[in-house]
Amino acid sequence: MPTSVPAQAAANGEFAAAPGTRSEITPVAEHYRIDISVIIPEIPEEGYVLPFTSRISADGVQRTLAELTLDQIRSDYEPISAMVTMSCISNNVGGDLISTLEWTGARMSDILASMEIPPGATHLLITAADGFDEYVSLDLINSDDRIMLAYDWAGEPLIPKHGFPLRIHIPNHYGMKQPKWITGMEFVAADTGGYWVRRGWDAQALAKATAVIDTVAVDDRFQDENGQLYVPVGGIAWAGDRGISRVQIRVDEGDWVDAALKAPLSDRTWILWRYDYPFSEGIHEIEVRCEEADGTPQIEQSAGTFPSGATGYDWVRATV
Repeated sequence: MPTSVPAQAAANGEFAAAPGTRSEITPVAEHYRIDISVIIPEIPEEGYVLPFTSRISADGVQRTLAELTLDQIRSDYEPISAMVTMSCISNNVGGDLISTLEWTGARMSDILASMEIPPGATHLLITAADGFDEYVSLDLINSDDRIMLAYDWAGEPLIPKHGFPLRIHIPNHYGMKQPKWITGMEFVAADTGGYWVRRGWDAQALAKATAVIDTVAVDDRFQDENGQLYVPVGGIAWAGDRGISRVQIRVDEGDWVDAALKAPLSDRTWILWRYDYPFSEGIHEIEVRCEEADGTPQIEQSAGTFPSGATGYDWVRATV
């Protein structure tokens, strides 16, 4: 039987993820993908132009206010990069439609500052090559300089299945608010509901706090210097850009106990957690819950994904 560091090693600055915990950074090839079509749009880089248009005028005629090539977006605006966790609103509690990697692009606020905004405009209508569309408010763009028009993932240009040439990142929202394969941006006077909103999904689509059990590493149990056996349990927790301050575990409806946390990669990423469970042979039910940085507890009541995202505690039954 293997031995390891004491159960609370993370308390003195060390953190080792429980064996079987997902990678803290998701490889591009493994990033989740949910789209409205199985057909991946093919957008050639040569000749690509992103138009910014508006119909806000007395005659209602669409006018082009600016056109930006991909090279211009890359070279004319200061690049920003951030580690980002994104999840689909249709991700079930404990589901795998959530991923983390580095995004790079241009600030949307910088792009808007370089052009004349038509009077009366309140939102951008973003359209995509697959027929998807969504709105983002100009006030939000101008108040949050983390919103980016992204062209790179993990230091490389977006690949076709993940949105080449451009996709937008909007912190604290589910993926349904963040189009990819972007082909146009139109200044409009109102948000009349994007693709999924028109089909009944939440118009705000704010990310819900969630904690997930990835592993109960029975085969990696270890003992401390006193001979006590432990089973490593681990996973992730995420709350949009609101941070995680606490993750707790409960076994067989006993007391809730704190897990060790690894610092997040950014203000927008999940955290890894670990709890070394004092070994007790048998079949056990293990639950997990979390709190946001300000102490707001994760929603306990179970709810499905429609219309605002799933809630409830993740749990597993394990034989140890």
